[in-house]
This record gives sequence, C-alpha cells and structure tokens, in this order.
Amino acid sequence: RFLSLVKPVLHVLPEVSQPERKIPFKEKILWTSITLFIFLVCCQIPLYGIKTNKSSDPFYWMRVILASNRGTLMELGISPIVTSSLVMQLLAGSKIIDVDHSLKEDRALFAGAQKLFGILITVGEAVAYVISGMYGDVRELGMGNALLIIIQLFVAGLIVIILDELLQKGYGLGSGISLFIATNICETIVWKSFSPTTLNTGRGTEFEGAVIALFHLLITRNDKVRALKEAFYRQNLPNITNLMATVLVFVFVIYFQGFRVDLPVKYRSQRGMQGSYPIKLFYTSNMPIILQTALVSNLYFLSQLLFKRYPGNIIVRLIGVWQDGEGGPATSSPVAGLAYYISPPNNLTEVTEDPLHALIYLTFILVSCALFSKTWIEVSGSSAKDVAKQLRDQNMVMKGHRDSSIAHELNRYIPTAAAFGGMCIGALTVVADFMGAIGSGTGILLAVTTIYQYFETFVKESGQDSAMGVFF
Repeated sequence: RFLSLVKPVLHVLPEVSQPERKIPFKEKILWTSITLFIFLVCCQIPLYGIKTNKSSDPFYWMRVILASNRGTLMELGISPIVTSSLVMQLLAGSKIIDVDHSLKEDRALFAGAQKLFGILITVGEAVAYVISGMYGDVRELGMGNALLIIIQLFVAGLIVIILDELLQKGYGLGSGISLFIATNICETIVWKSFSPTTLNTGRGTEFEGAVIALFHLLITRNDKVRALKEAFYRQNLPNITNLMATVLVFVFVIYFQGFRVDLPVKYRSQRGMQGSYPIKLFYTSNMPIILQTALVSNLYFLSQLLFKRYPGNIIVRLIGVWQDGEGGPATSSPVAGLAYYISPPNNLTEVTEDPLHALIYLTFILVSCALFSKTWIEVSGSSAKDVAKQLRDQNMVMKGHRDSSIAHELNRYIPTAAAFGGMCIGALTVVADFMGAIGSGTGILLAVTTIYQYFETFVKESGQDSAMGVFF
C-alpha cells in the first residue's frame, strides 16, 4: 500500500503536536496574529545572493492568489502546500491511492504524505526557479549562490508548512493558506486604491491609487467632466470603476453566503431537543477555487518554462505562447495556446474583442470548480455518508426519517450544493474578472470567503452577545 511507504519517513518530518488542552479564544487570536506577523516579515526579507529580478516571472498573474512576493523569502508562497494538497486529493479521489478517512491511522498517514509531498515540491520548485534563470544566469550566480538561494527558499517553504499546520491543529483560527491569501489580496486592494506612487504615463503625472488619482485629477484639471471620465475609465492603471466592481463583488459574495437549507434534526435520547443541520450553497467554501488556481499556476509555470527554451516547437506553442508586458519580461502574459484560453480577460473590452476566449474561460472555470467541489467533499470527509455518520455518532436523527435513510436524504442536498456552489463561486470569479475588479476575481472571492469564515468562527467562539466584547 502506498501510504505504508510513508510510515518510516513520518518520524523525521517536522510536526506540530496536538494541543493538550482547549486553547482559549484570546490565545487563538494571539497565535493567529503571530503567524500572520511571521508571514508578513518573510514577505519583506529579500533573498540573499540573487543577481537580477528583471527576468520573466511565470507566476506574475498568480502572485496575489499564491500569497507570494517576488524576490523575497516568500517567493514560493503557498504554492507547494496547495499543489501537494491538489495532487493528494486527486490521487485519493480517483482511488489511485487507498485511504480510509474513517481510520485515525490512515488520516495521519495521509496528512504525513501530503506534508512530505509539499516539502519535495518546495525543493523541486526552488531548484526549477534557480535553473530557469529567474535570479540571473546560473553560471553568473555560481554554485555557492545557487545552493544558498535553494536553501533559503526551502527553509521559507518549511516555515509556511509548519505555520499552516499550527493553525490547522487548533492553536489558531482557520487555516494558514486562507489567512495568507486573504491578507495578500486585501493588501493589494488597499494599495491599488490609495497608493501615493506617481507615474508618468504620457498624459502627465498620475497617481497609481484610484481614489487619490480621482481627487488629484479633479483638483488639477480645468475640465472637471473630462477629469471625472479619466478617473473612472483610465487604462493600464487602477480606476474608480475597478474599485466599484470590487466592492460590488464583495457585497454579492456576502449575500450568497447566507443561502442555505436547514434540515431539522433531533436527539434520540432527549425528547423535545431539536436543532437544524445547515447545508450552505457554498458547501465547500473557497476550496474549489484554490485547487483550480493551483492547477492553472502550475500549467503557467510549465508553459512559460518550455516556451523560453523551445519557442519554435509546435506542441509548446499549443500549450502557450507568451509575450512580454509593459513592465518587461517580469509581466509577460499568454497571447495564444491553451494558457491564453484559460487566462481571464482583463476587462469587458477584451470580452467583446475575443468572445471565444471569454466563452472557453467561462466554461473551464465553471466545469473545473464544479468537479473540484464534488471531489473535495469525498476526500475531505464532508460527503453525505460522512455527515450521516457524524449525526449518528452524536445520537441525532432527522425528523420524519428512519436512521437508515439519513444518508439517502442528505444525498439529495449535499452533492447538489457542492457542485452548484462550486459553479456559483466560478461564475462570481468570472463576473469579477470581466468587470476588471482589483486583485482578480479569484483573489477577491478567496478574500471574502476567508474573512466571512473568520467572522463566523469569531461569533461562534465568543458567543453572539460578547462578539465585540473580546476586543474591548
């Protein structure tokens, strides 16, 4: 059995031990804050020994979502964790590896295999980055420097894996992956709205931040109507329309979060004790979009690497043709091939210019999100069978249904909620991308769902009435 091969390695892997007591809520907030602080510090520490930062950046489009920062210790961000999770879930979902999630030992082995895989991917990505010349020619770097960069990336990757495990084991709130993504996206939105950086675009000096640019244009231009028009629709820089689209998507997602079906349940032993089991529309939350991002980012990386080496090869060109953006090779984007068709159009103008691209992108997102959502419920222990077992273990039954028919009844709702919820998340992502929302549709969606999860956890942990009392 594949999982048995991991057993000997488990003793060597770094691990966070299970908490021996119930962690108080204030302590959880403290641990979450410390985790976030370590992550943000790593985002600012530059890698030692790199020669250049001007080379092509295969993850340029995915930086925000992968919580990574170019040229710093957080260069890899969360991509190793997400990729290892994606691969392991797909292997388990397609029954290539045999896992029984009801057994404690199997769960521990599965988590260990995932961690081991994450560490191997970290090493693989670090080596690939250095060899592909992202930090300058390997010959110029020299053996020592190249090794030093790989070691730095590996240690930083290990820190991220351990921080994520720390939160997952119950010392903090939520998961490290969601926390890092949400922080990165909120940072991008705030920066693009209020950035005081000035740029000369040929139309005179302009501010990068959309809100600051609005006031600057209204004060300095004589033609106020034209100034307003420019603030709302300027190209190549964040504008007010992008900001409004972002706010609109935030509102939409929070509105959809409230959609759910409450199934009435009651205790077997205690008469009159009733409750409800909620099945949300976003049953799998933001997981489908995280897995879909991991898939696309790895395809981008592979495609750009191949195109750089063999630009004339027909198969490589079918996978993706890349072109440098305005910021040089660091902002290159796909212009043809598979990578182009699964990349989002940046605004409505691009949608009207190439409707086929928009249609393929829409189909790809909807189908992949629905599929990932359905696979995820099977492997994460939240399918109808698992929920029925949980209810049975808690001595609960559904009103009006025999014990044996609970799973059948739940089956009417859960797979539908998972697939349809996944598609809704995909559709919202596409709408946000088409409207040109700041920080990409995927990013905003991840940020909102994560913030909402934190809000729910916060209310649940601290009790409805004292929710604000924790802070004051």
